[in-house]
Amino acid sequence: MREDLLHFIWKYKKLAVENLFTAEGERVELLNVGTHNHLAGPDFFNARIKIDGQLWAGNVEIHLKSSDWFAHGHEKDPNYNNVILHVVWEHDIDIFCSNNVRLPCLELNKYIPKNILSGYESLFDKRNVSFINCEKTIAQTNVFSLKNWLERLYFERLEKKSEYVHDLLQESNNDWEQVLFKLLLRNFGSKINGQAFMTLGNALPFKTVRKMSSKAFRLESVFLGMSHLLTSNDIVDDYYIQLKNEYIHQRLKYSLDSQGVLKPDFFKLRPANFPTVRLSQLANLYAMHDSLFEKIIAASTIDKLYDIFEVNASTYWSNHFTFGKVSKNSMKRLTKKFVDLLIINTILPLKFCHARAIGKDVNDSIIEIIKKLSPELNSIISNFKRQGVSVSNSMDSQSLLQLYNLYCSKNRCLQCRIGASLLE
Repeated sequence: MREDLLHFIWKYKKLAVENLFTAEGERVELLNVGTHNHLAGPDFFNARIKIDGQLWAGNVEIHLKSSDWFAHGHEKDPNYNNVILHVVWEHDIDIFCSNNVRLPCLELNKYIPKNILSGYESLFDKRNVSFINCEKTIAQTNVFSLKNWLERLYFERLEKKSEYVHDLLQESNNDWEQVLFKLLLRNFGSKINGQAFMTLGNALPFKTVRKMSSKAFRLESVFLGMSHLLTSNDIVDDYYIQLKNEYIHQRLKYSLDSQGVLKPDFFKLRPANFPTVRLSQLANLYAMHDSLFEKIIAASTIDKLYDIFEVNASTYWSNHFTFGKVSKNSMKRLTKKFVDLLIINTILPLKFCHARAIGKDVNDSIIEIIKKLSPELNSIISNFKRQGVSVSNSMDSQSLLQLYNLYCSKNRCLQCRIGASLLE
């Protein structure tokens, strides 16, 4: 038996509510079980309960055993003075309040239906389970209920991502353009160079970027120079020398300081993801759009977003990945797969956070966009597919990632609609 099952049973009244009696034999009538508290303090606030005909309003505490009251030190905590009912699986000791009055206790093991207990045991039976607790039954979940739950999980994930946007906004003194710049840098750097690119965003004010953005070459020189990619004296490539000279000029002009900027890595990266190429693409993106933030916020469809990110690296990189080494000729365009990741991880969280800041609801627009994107492919999504779960777009895959990471892997089945439905 686990305490979270008792919380679930109490919250949703999964017990024989018509014939409840305390351990002392007093009749219990549940008028309102209260509000579930996930923070410190009693488990349920503001319950309304009749005990032996007397109406009580206050808090409810739930334990496996009555003696847990003392094991958790509640007798010393004034936050528990307003507890009106102690709900336990097993009543093993009487509890007395500070005024020496016995705290009424409801022993649940007498009132829980057997199908709830057997469903719970089945759900948490780890035998023959290789992925998640409900892997044998998740495909049987009502399709409508599953879709509604996944939509809620997507916005739960979006809320979590928006916390990071909010933190950046505070650091940037509410400068949305600076926030966008940093988010783009982090995502252009991907997993390997995201942190290094972010240090560039911390060292380079967006107001300076704006002043230089009329020319991609100028921005590219600064991005590469501040990232310590123009420090060699052995490279005699003309384009390299031009960039280096331009960076020296811009560094003096704007008093640029690259001391805290980390040098990006090339190791374990595919050539298309080399920092030289990605920084050039980002420079060209800003050179193309003088009001990039405004255009992104105004873009209400996936096609408009694709148009914004239709960008190439500078011509030099058509037959280079690094300085001085000629490669097979190919346009270094942002691929659809890369832009999709930008939209998922940067654009939609930014649009969501900005809309909330100005009191606007863009949820329908966000859903319309995310549903147009193909689902991500990874081991978690593949495992859900093997269990018979349909994954048709990025909203589904993002929702399932949230489900797995925040619920399945933490055994929070009773806080999940799927797990809860399996106990019905």
